[in-house]
Parts: sequence; C-alpha cells; structure tokens
Amino acid sequence: MIKKTASVSPEREESLCPCKSRLTYGTCCMPLHHGKVKPETAEQLMRSRFSAYFFRQVDYLVNTTHPETREPGLKQELTKVIYQVNWSYLTILNVSKGGREDKTGKVEFIANYFVNGEPMELHEHSRFKRFKGVWKYLDDKG
Repeated sequence: MIKKTASVSPEREESLCPCKSRLTYGTCCMPLHHGKVKPETAEQLMRSRFSAYFFRQVDYLVNTTHPETREPGLKQELTKVIYQVNWSYLTILNVSKGGREDKTGKVEFIANYFVNGEPMELHEHSRFKRFKGVWKYLDDKG
C-alpha cells in the first residue's frame, strides 16, 4: 500500500507536472503519488516515478519497484542519496508495449539532472512488468 504524502500546496497542485506531460501535477502524477489511482500504462508509471524523484518521494519509488528486482536496502539507499540529485527534465524517446492490456513494457527516456550544480543526463531503457495487475518498474535492462 502506498503511504499518503503530506498535503500539497495549491500552487504545486496547479503547476505543470515535472514529468512534462503538459498536465497539472494535480491531474497527472499527484493522484498516483497519493494512491488514489494506479498507473494505466508503463509510460504513466515512468512519468510518475520521475516526478517522485523530483519531489523526493522515496516510499512511492520503493512501492512501484517490482518485487523481483527490489533490493532489500532500496529504501535506505534512496533515502541516503535522494537529496544529492536535483532532477530537472524528462524526455520520453520511445515506448514499446506497456499499454492497458499488456503485461510488460519498455520506456526509453532521457532524464536531465544536477549534482553539485553540474548538469548530468541519464539515458535509460527501462523495463516494466505487472505485479498483481499493477505496473511496476522492473529494471534498466531494456
């Protein structure tokens, strides 16, 4: 079960979502982060995970990682490093499967971020797999 996060300011809720969907955070990733809805596609989960990194929502990141690949110390590791990175921009490059009827999917993306003020880029081919009917992040081996 996903824990509820602290209340969100109206400004944040009405601002554009960090996942670059062009929707407001309140209508895009926030309902996912608060456990009110489940992701319908692998891409939607990918976007919500980027926003969770952006807003440093460790519990959401842990809970949306597939049990097959979720390391026992994931929460502790994320808690330790999540404030060292400032995520800035997400670009989805390609989506393969991962639809409403699929069981697996892949999302290729580039995520831009800063560490100690230095710009960095993560180019990943993420794999997603359903667990008990719900999309989960499997790994970066896509």
